[in-house]
Amino acid sequence: MVLSKCLSSTLHLPPHPSTPFLTPLPLSKTPTFSSSPNHTFFPSKLKKPLLSQSLLKLSPMKSSNSSNSMSLPDLEFESDPTLTNEDLKPTAPTQRTFSGFEIATFWVGLVVGVPSYYLAGSLVDLGMAWWQGIATVVAANMVLLVPLVLTGHAGTRYGISFPVLVRSSFGIHGAHIPTLLRALIGCGWYGIESWIGGEAIFLLLPKSIKEASLSQPLPWLGTSPLEFACFLVFWVAQLAFVWKGIDGIRKLEKYSAPILVALTSSLLIWSCVKAGGFAHMLSLSSKLSASEFWSVFFPSLTANISFWATVAINIPDFTRYAKSQKDQVIGQIGLPIFMGAFTFVGLAVTSSTKVIFGEVISDPIQLLGKIGGLTTRIIAIFGISLAIITTNIAANVVAPANALVNLSPKWFTFTRGALLTALLGIAFQPWRLLQSSESFVYTWLVGYSALMGPIAGIVLADYYIIQKTDLNMKDLYSKSPHGAYWYSGGFNVAAILALVIGVLPVVPGFLQKIGLATSVPNTFVVIYNNAWFISFFSAGFLYLVLSNLRGKPGNSAARDNLLPTAK
Repeated sequence: MVLSKCLSSTLHLPPHPSTPFLTPLPLSKTPTFSSSPNHTFFPSKLKKPLLSQSLLKLSPMKSSNSSNSMSLPDLEFESDPTLTNEDLKPTAPTQRTFSGFEIATFWVGLVVGVPSYYLAGSLVDLGMAWWQGIATVVAANMVLLVPLVLTGHAGTRYGISFPVLVRSSFGIHGAHIPTLLRALIGCGWYGIESWIGGEAIFLLLPKSIKEASLSQPLPWLGTSPLEFACFLVFWVAQLAFVWKGIDGIRKLEKYSAPILVALTSSLLIWSCVKAGGFAHMLSLSSKLSASEFWSVFFPSLTANISFWATVAINIPDFTRYAKSQKDQVIGQIGLPIFMGAFTFVGLAVTSSTKVIFGEVISDPIQLLGKIGGLTTRIIAIFGISLAIITTNIAANVVAPANALVNLSPKWFTFTRGALLTALLGIAFQPWRLLQSSESFVYTWLVGYSALMGPIAGIVLADYYIIQKTDLNMKDLYSKSPHGAYWYSGGFNVAAILALVIGVLPVVPGFLQKIGLATSVPNTFVVIYNNAWFISFFSAGFLYLVLSNLRGKPGNSAARDNLLPTAK
């Protein structure tokens, strides 16, 4: 899901010179981790030169709180300049500042948001009872906690980000495949968040304008010209913040989480007072029979897993700043708790709308349009809009833009990457995804879980079973044909085949869901409803089989322990 408000006032990120929402360090404090394409340096500990073109230097990493932190000697080695930039270098000791509490607050910022509220309300909309909805959300996040913690281990141990980690499994060049897929999902979420922001603008318009002919939907567009115009206004407003600069983004970030928390609390109190307590919600029974419940439960479970599946695969981007493994584990344990609590709020408010308005309103934007006066609505919409902007830029623009820069640093700048991300967000037509709970849950969330599942399965199988958590840092930054992660021309065919085969069984069910296939065997429907589970385990298992058949290239190459790690 959405990476949001992770840099709120309660979470002080370590300095990182080129991360878009962080403040650069003074030169005197910049970590001694450098890259220079114009100089050649061969460390004295190496008996032969490395086949790369750029100097990479790592200073000693002092473990302050745990032996689980990575400990590096003061070593330098050559790296290819096309594989290294400020965001791809391992974090320096001065950047390892995330405590368990700070990582927990990061998840608070992620959980409290409009899309997660919408997902919670969608469960009631689909016929679940209040306790069934909460149990489904908590169960899904308990499942997801496992790959979150396991994948986060590599970030904390080696200080590397997701694009660098996947070089181990997919190959130096093959790593672009999972990173661009992750970026594609970010583009889709950018469109969804932008549409929600556009709805907030539409809500503030005078009633006379909203009843004009321009507010009538056009069949070919799928929405009204007026709503689409509001969407574009919000879309452009976000780009203005990107163009304004890094410091402006950073300042916005710290205000989003407390505003949204306060707004959520106010909404809960309002619903409790108006509905006369939570008695109605607690007495709300399921509309589903036993068989119907299970047919809704499994795709809903998959959808809830998918909600944070994007974060689960690129969590090293954040755990690389953790002080220790203990801190990253303790911090992430809060996810099921926070998600369960926020789901309770979402379900409580959604259920109360049946008593207050006589109908279930699962969309918080529509709900805000029905409560309070103009001043109340302006304050509420301002808070949501601010949260959406900071969330979208940090979570759904930064990651895809950096993936594009990593793909072609000569052509893409951060600004160009951000613009392409925004344009792709429009192409996703988010108004169609959010037309109903079914399209949001079953089409968007379940659909992209088929991509996130196999990537997570392959990365974890490689890191824990093939590599046994022992990565060769030198080869992660090298294009040498003798490198451990060069495989076949920089691509690991085993990982790519496992990814493709892991996704294929889900395709028929997806095609039926979007209307391109009239009917498919029930087996494929079941597979689609459990897309994340099936693709995760099938791709991971197939990757292990293919890797064992192929053997481990790179074992015969020079795999000197240039960067020993602490277990």
